[in-house]
Amino acid sequence: MTTKKKEFVPVMLTPFKENGAVDFDRLAYLTEHYLRAGAGGLFANCLSSEMFDLSDAEKLKVIEQVLNTAGGRVPVVAAGNFGRTIEAQADFIKRVYDTGVRAVIVLANLLAEQTMPGQVLEDNIDRLLSLTGNIPLGFYECPVPYKRVLSPVLLGKLVSTGRVIYHKDTSLDIVQVKEKNRRCAGFPAFGLYDAYMVHAVASLSSGSAGLSCIQGNYFPELVVWLCRNYNNSRLNDEVRLVQQFFIDEMEVMHKDYPKAAKYYLWKKGMNISVYTRISGNSEVDYSTKEAIDGLDARYRNLVQQISGAFLHA
Repeated sequence: MTTKKKEFVPVMLTPFKENGAVDFDRLAYLTEHYLRAGAGGLFANCLSSEMFDLSDAEKLKVIEQVLNTAGGRVPVVAAGNFGRTIEAQADFIKRVYDTGVRAVIVLANLLAEQTMPGQVLEDNIDRLLSLTGNIPLGFYECPVPYKRVLSPVLLGKLVSTGRVIYHKDTSLDIVQVKEKNRRCAGFPAFGLYDAYMVHAVASLSSGSAGLSCIQGNYFPELVVWLCRNYNNSRLNDEVRLVQQFFIDEMEVMHKDYPKAAKYYLWKKGMNISVYTRISGNSEVDYSTKEAIDGLDARYRNLVQQISGAFLHA
């Protein structure tokens, strides 16, 4: 999934109807929205997709819908190790891979409970690898129900097997990210995609293959622009402004997410319900609306400042 060009891989939202059912028509429209913005891949059935609130059948249907809409234009990855045992997780990974995804993403925190030592995690990873044949895998340091971060040493070991081609990093630690990229630099099929936009430019500069962040569910075109221009010496001032924008707006974009992101898309004119299964409703409180209105105004101001360099203004 990695190329020399840095790519934005959105963590996809799942649109729902007002009755809580998955809105597959809107999912197709949303997929096209990411692609029009320049996404270089798609991460379906992830935390932003409300994957823990989808049935197994819905998970597979969502993935299939995304694949059908993408039509091979970009690679698609999807989370897949669901089940109470490693054997059950391996079986579901096979079902996800059979949909046609490029790689199945493994949630590290589902492989070992929070109180278990790291060796248990490593043993369970080895077991999962042995049960899933040659299926290409990725790892995701999913923060829910708790976060388990892979060490650079462990990630390097996994990538060296040739089976692991994708990593969504949520360590929030640029030192770790740099070390992970250093240890995995000799494996061109592998790519690290950083979730933490506070150090986006530093991460891309250190060798990360791209960005995979919730901010892309507000401003996908801006994340794409940063991936393409982070090291453009002619745009140093503009890059600094964009990086600072993401730093300054971090808290706003995380508040009441993913509902806030759906509300922002609705404000922009996208025919999408604000309903989330996490909350069970479409209600957006006044403070969230006020925060998103302010965010939109500051975004428009940013676009004006960099308009000469920003193709999507």
